Amino acid sequence: MKKWMMVSALISGMLYAAPNHPQLKAFPEAKEGEVRHVIVLPKLENEQDHKIEILVGKLMMTDGVNKMGMGGSLTRETIQGWGYSYYQAKLGGTISTLMAPMPGTPKEERFVHIPGELVRYNSRLPVVIYAPEGSMVKYRVWTAGEMKDAE
Repeated sequence: MKKWMMVSALISGMLYAAPNHPQLKAFPEAKEGEVRHVIVLPKLENEQDHKIEILVGKLMMTDGVNKMGMGGSLTRETIQGWGYSYYQAKLGGTISTLMAPMPGTPKEERFVHIPGELVRYNSRLPVVIYAPEGSMVKYRVWTAGEMKDAE
């Protein structure tokens, strides 16, 4: 079993709203009220040792104390006849811990998102996400740690 750890500075891919990638012809255009986001990943050695985590959410003003999250889902769909996958994001309401901030605690703008989805790293195909207008898509690259023997 592999252990995954996040490596944020190792890889910098590109996130686009509508790039001209050759494989995008197979993907449908965004529906009304949605935006198509495309992640183009750089080629890596041993891509099987990497995954990306897709995060969809919004920038929100928070009280700076409570942990915030967002309800919703990210479902994987398949393009009939092509076999390519894409992801459909649905956003729900926000959820929060209920700690009372100290008086005068400054508000903070934070990225509040639905639970992340780990997907296979594949530089040969773009990662396509359809998300509601006004939302943001971010991603993180995770890499497998060194394999160790069980005791």
